[in-house]
Amino acid sequence: MSAMVHAGLGTGESSPGRIAAGGLDLTHGTVLYLDDISVSFDGFKALDKLSLTIDAGELRCVIGPNGAGKTTMMDVITGKTRPDAGTVFFGQTIDLTHLTEAEIAQAGVGRKFQKPTIFEHHTVFENLELSMKADKRVRKTLFAKLSSEERDRIAAMLARIGLAGDAGRIAGLLSHGQKQWLEIGMLLMQEPQLLLLDEPVAGMSDEETEKTAELFLSLAGRHSLVVVEHDMAFIEKIARKVTVLHEGSVIAEGPMEQVQNDPRVIEVYLGR
Repeated sequence: MSAMVHAGLGTGESSPGRIAAGGLDLTHGTVLYLDDISVSFDGFKALDKLSLTIDAGELRCVIGPNGAGKTTMMDVITGKTRPDAGTVFFGQTIDLTHLTEAEIAQAGVGRKFQKPTIFEHHTVFENLELSMKADKRVRKTLFAKLSSEERDRIAAMLARIGLAGDAGRIAGLLSHGQKQWLEIGMLLMQEPQLLLLDEPVAGMSDEETEKTAELFLSLAGRHSLVVVEHDMAFIEKIARKVTVLHEGSVIAEGPMEQVQNDPRVIEVYLGR
């Protein structure tokens, strides 16, 4: 269950100059640092000396044509793919290239794939309860009694993801957009420092897309977010800083307006 596996630790708002809860060293204000990452598949260079820095609390958008290396980049960060060369540091001290997928999740990296993975036959409330960071040896069953603090946490998350009125609804009956919000809520119950979100608004209605933009903007600061998306109207709504990948490398980076007017970006991705 990827919604469960790709979730992490770490809590609260991150700020430079301190150790975040969960032991993440954010002394220099950087939550993620990729340095000279290269990955080849049967001679094809998916990533070519890719370097990228994400600040603590930042909302970063990553765009680029198909085959640019966006998914491979997220696979490297989460330990699904091992790079041929380069390093990936989470905070100042944790080299993710030496950890397993499960260890990276435990360190505080949460990943959401394009297709929502939720517990379809459980209620919305139960989905959030199941994904809550807890000692599973103590609470072995779904029906073990929740503390009032845990119930409050779930209620707050339901409000945050816009599903407070659907707590008792079977998750499989939700709309596509609601399922996406539920999975994001499930990740957030694990209190990740860094969230990787792969095409989160694909297949959503305009109204759902608008609500998702509001949700992501509300999460920035408390969490660091890396959003990979093709929907440029959505990117424009949430973008503070945009990174453009092409052929496994960064070809442009900066505010949306600057990136949109970059001749190389226009040539390889945006068109005119």
